[in-house]
Amino acid sequence: MNLNLSNFFNKGIPFILLFLFFSCASKKDIIYYQNIEGANIPQNTTSYEVKIQPDDLLMIIVSAEDPEIAIPFNLTSIAVSSSGRPDLATGQLTTQTYLVDRNGDIEFPVLGKLKVGGLTRTEVLQSLKTKIGVYIKNPIINLRITNFKISLQGEVTLPGTYSIVSERITLIEALSMAKDLTIYGKRDNILIIREINGVKSYNRVDITKADFINSPFYYLTQNDVVYVEPNKTKINAAAVGPNTSVIVSAISILVSLSVLLFK
Repeated sequence: MNLNLSNFFNKGIPFILLFLFFSCASKKDIIYYQNIEGANIPQNTTSYEVKIQPDDLLMIIVSAEDPEIAIPFNLTSIAVSSSGRPDLATGQLTTQTYLVDRNGDIEFPVLGKLKVGGLTRTEVLQSLKTKIGVYIKNPIINLRITNFKISLQGEVTLPGTYSIVSERITLIEALSMAKDLTIYGKRDNILIIREINGVKSYNRVDITKADFINSPFYYLTQNDVVYVEPNKTKINAAAVGPNTSVIVSAISILVSLSVLLFK
């Protein structure tokens, strides 16, 4: 009987202690949108647009009923062959991008320097239509940010940098792209780092509460960094991990001594 009791203490208790140590997550720490029924969520969020920033790459294409008159308003170059030389045989043209400088300006054909930094896509399009409309009747203008990207770090399944095509993405969509948070991710304190006109800012978002949808950080902007910090379970596991065998051995020795002393 004493031998069986000793074996139980030696083998069973360390594993029970470890199980209890790692299984203390609360429901309120895991579930998203816990107060969604009573949250004040706006019905119309379609007006959101990102603002153009320095170092953005803009693809701007101007079209018209007569393609010839739109040519001077487009940046184009002859495609390059595999040897690195202009492909004169095909004569194919490629559209070039505009780099927004640190002052928020771009150099546009015919029109010269234009201020686009701090403006939304809609505002830039309206300005271009007005200016180009002097030369072309009813111009058609397409604009897209070609280097729109976000980065996700920490306790997400697939951390990394993701390119965004639509120029409109929410925090939840971004987390979904990274295959959601791991079970060890801290859902009530997600950090978002943002830079606008050279000024960095940060905010912490709690996605367990549905009213985070009202946050200005619900929609992400280009170059945002999203960091999900580990919860206490992961931090404690990291601290205990390298010393697990030592701790288990120490507990086993103490239990064995106790059994012998009280035998």
